[in-house]
Amino acid sequence: MNTNPAGSPPHHPAGGPSPYTAPPGHHAPPQPSAPATAAPRGKAATALLLVSTVLVGLMAGLFFAFDVSVMPGLAAGDERTYVTAMQAFNKAIDGNGLFGMAFVIALLACAASAVVEFRKGRRGVAIWVAAAAAAYLVVLMITFSVNIPLNNELADAGDAAKMTDFSVVDKFKGTWVSTNIVRTLLCTVALTALSRALILYGRATR
Repeated sequence: MNTNPAGSPPHHPAGGPSPYTAPPGHHAPPQPSAPATAAPRGKAATALLLVSTVLVGLMAGLFFAFDVSVMPGLAAGDERTYVTAMQAFNKAIDGNGLFGMAFVIALLACAASAVVEFRKGRRGVAIWVAAAAAAYLVVLMITFSVNIPLNNELADAGDAAKMTDFSVVDKFKGTWVSTNIVRTLLCTVALTALSRALILYGRATR
């Protein structure tokens, strides 16, 4: 026979309240959630991001040097000196395998880094690296469509001492110099985006 009055808490055999029942108004404390873990910092991902930043920085520095020293310095001299110097600069750069690799690998490293970061789930990092890759891609497009054809035209002019038509110099002082400034700005944008990506990468993998 049940002797407990209606609504009263159940009792254990000794007559006290059941040890398995929480007293009225009592709530169990919330269980602490598991701490969030940072995404693993892979060596390949770190290397790709660092290589991208360094190479884009080198390209930005090269273009900037032409903007602030090389081209203004040449413009202050005569046209024959201008042609001779630019022909020598272009020949040295074209024959430099290290420059060629850095110039192209900068884009490949950015693109690969963006893909890796996206697959690792670091979407914020991937977006900034992809933005850098897009800006640097425009640099390559300008270079191959404007600057290199002008370089080739200057090379085809031959010996500056025998030249009589210096109209190509006007193209350099106008078009080549202007597009090089654009290349510098785009590389600076890409470098800024990669710097932001590095900050986010450090936070995500801390």
